[in-house]
Amino acid sequence: MISETTPAAASSDRAGSADRVDGYADLRSYAAIGDGRTVALIATDGAVDWFPTPNLTDPPVFAAILDAPHGGRIELRPVDDFRVERRYLPGTNVLETTFATDSGTVRVTDALVTGVAGRLPWSELARRIEGVDGEVAMRWTVAPGTAFKAASPWVQTTVHGPIIRVDGVMLGVRGLDHGPFEPEPQSVSGAFTTSPQSRHLVVLAATKDEPLRMLTPEIVDEGIDRTVDNWTFWSREFSYEGAWPDAVHRSALALKLLIHSPTGSIAAAGTTSLPESHTAEKNWDYRYAWVRDLAYTAHALIRFGLREETHAAVSWMLTTIRRHGPELYVFYSLDGEVPEGSSYPEVPGWRDHGPVTVGNDAQGQLQLGIYGDLFDLMRLYVDDGNVLDAETGRLLASVADRTCDTWQQSDAGIWELPEERHYTSSKMGCWQALDAAVHLCELGQIPGGSERWVAERDRIAAWIHEHGWSESRQAYTMYPGSDELDASVLLHAPSGFDRGERMSKTIDTIARELGRGSLVYRYSGMQHEEGTFVACAFWLASALACVGRLDEAVSRMDDLIGLANDVGLYSEMIDAETGEFLGNLPQGLSHIALINAVITIEEIREDRERERGDGER
Repeated sequence: MISETTPAAASSDRAGSADRVDGYADLRSYAAIGDGRTVALIATDGAVDWFPTPNLTDPPVFAAILDAPHGGRIELRPVDDFRVERRYLPGTNVLETTFATDSGTVRVTDALVTGVAGRLPWSELARRIEGVDGEVAMRWTVAPGTAFKAASPWVQTTVHGPIIRVDGVMLGVRGLDHGPFEPEPQSVSGAFTTSPQSRHLVVLAATKDEPLRMLTPEIVDEGIDRTVDNWTFWSREFSYEGAWPDAVHRSALALKLLIHSPTGSIAAAGTTSLPESHTAEKNWDYRYAWVRDLAYTAHALIRFGLREETHAAVSWMLTTIRRHGPELYVFYSLDGEVPEGSSYPEVPGWRDHGPVTVGNDAQGQLQLGIYGDLFDLMRLYVDDGNVLDAETGRLLASVADRTCDTWQQSDAGIWELPEERHYTSSKMGCWQALDAAVHLCELGQIPGGSERWVAERDRIAAWIHEHGWSESRQAYTMYPGSDELDASVLLHAPSGFDRGERMSKTIDTIARELGRGSLVYRYSGMQHEEGTFVACAFWLASALACVGRLDEAVSRMDDLIGLANDVGLYSEMIDAETGEFLGNLPQGLSHIALINAVITIEEIREDRERERGDGER
């Protein structure tokens, strides 16, 4: 059960749009809400700057985060200067923002509303406004954008009132005591004044290529309370009691936002094209289901005891792999297709740090590490009490055989690099795959014998020990003959490949050369190209625990927990000098790494205490 004292209770005392530069808010200012189909980002000044609707991968009709002049946003704020305090309602992804002005205080509750039996068949963004004290003049605007310059919005008068059309998307705006408003040619807006205990509502409904149901505001108002109840009911299913519970629970709720409920797939992040750097053009689209990220997410969910999401994700992944096999692709679309190529619409990007990217060109790469990700998930899934069907067993046997044949090839590595090499972490992933395949075979979950898998697993280990380790660097290096370091090798302390002296020395070398305080860059040279990679910092903490350096792991975790934004969210990267968020957000891999680090530390701590107890007896 989520505590009342979550990181979400932290406040921001900034007035108005102090964080905006040329219309763009600081990335740290965003909180995320969602409904199982899409994600909306809300800045501290109350503006919804990102809201693809009705699906996360649809061309976004609200995308001011990437195009402040023409991307579109939904505004709701006091007319006068204000101070902000906000939080998620405990156990939910429903945001509560309190605006305080010199004349009074008002509370706004934002939700993407869910239905009685789950997600609604349309998008429903509800904003409830309650007067707390005094009087506060409020204004609101619904101004959709050009969907990355693909369409021009227009307001149409209908028998049931004005609606806004943007290509195939229809938007209806309704409200309760939300003031008179006059539609403009491309937007609608209004104003009202709160008083103590007054209650107001602004609601947006959206559909695409289908009829639009014009909402009854009173029913939507009830739906906000139902949505809060739905989230708190889900949160009660957590089975975690341990250190840093608030951060763990908030991270689990952030991951829940990225689960695509129609299929069970899991998006890597809720956005596209937010820059990893102020200089390099590193802007990627993460609204896809990476095998790696999905496996890590399901791994975390299994450890929470969340059965439904885990089974849905595993079933979706296996079905998708079979449909597009025999090759295992790096990622798939959320509806289970194989994406092809990227496009680059002519929009400026966040604070003019383009390009804006739709699609991802890493699709066709060979990444050997995903074999380990797939098999590690299946091992944990079976060990959690599940039984594999015969077709899945045959699929995994064929992937294990393919791992035996392909591990000696060069690949693009976990970081999707353009130059293929024999990356050490990729070989470790192949070792992990075959080690898990042997385990599953011994349990009778994979058909055939495991003799070849055992032999190739041991050959891979010998290769890594001979070619992946550098005596001069006292570390596993990025690839043979290189002095470069790669933080992804830290994943293979928890995987069990190495929990000894070599991994411990590698941790020290990486912390010294790639670390900045508790933060860590992905690999050598990235200090000059991008921010620190949040997940890598949590991987290092996990690895410390695995090699027996528990106190150091705990100390790093204490630091890292404090680097979330005011509502407990993480982006992909953090600028080590300024603490500024960089990259897409909310970033699933960052929250997954936090969860798995915490649980790894707790498991090792419990094992140590158990051993002490046995020794005393």
